[in-house]
Amino acid sequence: MKSSRGAEDLRPSSVRKRESILAAAQEQFLAHGYEAVTMDSIARVSGVAKQTLYSHFGGKEGLFLALVGSQTSAASERVLGAPPVVRDGADARTVLAPILEQQLSTVLDPGLLALRRLVIGLMPQFPDLARSLHLNGPQRAIDSLAEVIGRMDAAGILRAPDPVLAATQLNWLVMGEPVNRAMLLGDDEALPNGDAAGHVARALDVFLAAHRSEG
Repeated sequence: MKSSRGAEDLRPSSVRKRESILAAAQEQFLAHGYEAVTMDSIARVSGVAKQTLYSHFGGKEGLFLALVGSQTSAASERVLGAPPVVRDGADARTVLAPILEQQLSTVLDPGLLALRRLVIGLMPQFPDLARSLHLNGPQRAIDSLAEVIGRMDAAGILRAPDPVLAATQLNWLVMGEPVNRAMLLGDDEALPNGDAAGHVARALDVFLAAHRSEG
């Protein structure tokens, strides 16, 4: 079920109202779970009439889908800006480290982790939503990273004849253990020493050793 109106079609006041509704919905869904939340409770917390919620989102399912979509898109935009310019002779670590540190910071955002847990728990009910979260989250990040790695391969900075495979491996060298720890042990356990830059640097040590340019 989709919203009856896209955010791009709304007046500024309506955009603010929509954002208020989404913020209230996020608070309610994460605090109480999908099943326990009602449109009445979201209307009460957001200060918006229930009829307005239905007008914008069609119902609780549409509101939940809109929330996940908006949070995933916002996270992607924080990470996936314009790809860096890759010049001949550029240092691979210097190009890749800031991208990976920003991705890791975004993935470990407590709100996004909580939303991921909620969507995983609802996967039997919303299988398409879980797939969309994967495609617009991890997969989109890998595709963006593959574009950068492909440019670096073309420039002779590193050797990666299959940029998508290389990007997938690098992504999970960086994300795998912190995400698993966060999802299973709690947000504070993602990086026990809090050294995100060091974690990325160690992952790049492994990756760059395997993809060193022969030039």
